[in-house]
Amino acid sequence: MNIWGKLLGSTGGYALGGPLGALLGVIAGHAIDKIKNKKLPEQMVVKQIGFTIGVIALSAKMAKADGKVTREEILSFKRQVTIPKKEINNLGKIWNLAKKSTAGYEIYASQLAKLFEPKSQVLEQLIFVLYNIAMSDGKITIEEMSYLENVSNIFGFNENDFNRIRYHYEENMSDPYKTLGVEPHTNIREIKNKWIKMSKEIHPDKLLASGVPKEFINKNTKKLQDINNAWEKIKKQKNNSNFLQS
Repeated sequence: MNIWGKLLGSTGGYALGGPLGALLGVIAGHAIDKIKNKKLPEQMVVKQIGFTIGVIALSAKMAKADGKVTREEILSFKRQVTIPKKEINNLGKIWNLAKKSTAGYEIYASQLAKLFEPKSQVLEQLIFVLYNIAMSDGKITIEEMSYLENVSNIFGFNENDFNRIRYHYEENMSDPYKTLGVEPHTNIREIKNKWIKMSKEIHPDKLLASGVPKEFINKNTKKLQDINNAWEKIKKQKNNSNFLQS
């Protein structure tokens, strides 16, 4: 069963609880806590549902951050997620409820932060979705940047982390050191270890095991490619430098 089926009839809306569970409950009603998913542990299903509802809620709030929701922002969200045609209306209902809700985005972000490890790649993946929505009309407004910074802070990322993430999603990736969050003078062994750590954390299998539904992974493999390309560039530069100095 895909994540959309789980959302609307398979598991833990009440187990999820909080503002995200309440948002889901408005759509799914009392049926959501009656059927248990037999293939996945309940805790994992709750994480998947929490991630999905959180992405929808924060994306809707992101699109509304500058006062208006554009067609480009909605299309950006749809491009990043695999959505069966028969589920588009249901997703739209959740999106509209989140967009119109008087609850601030902070409460959704705070609940998500409690479901996953601080500064985890799962949470960074969510910021990736939000960044793409903010940039869909060609620029990020002051209000949108403030939104992204606040969500990032709630997720446990410090200023340096946020600058690295910001560079990754806003620039042309010409500096491989910024992509990996290291300095040019950093020892090659340390850089390699950082690359290995990042590539493992962002690997689709690891994200899936951490609670990111496959519907959100299939279209978001670019970051892994960027990380691998950055390491190849640095390795080549370091090797050439060592050759010239020998």
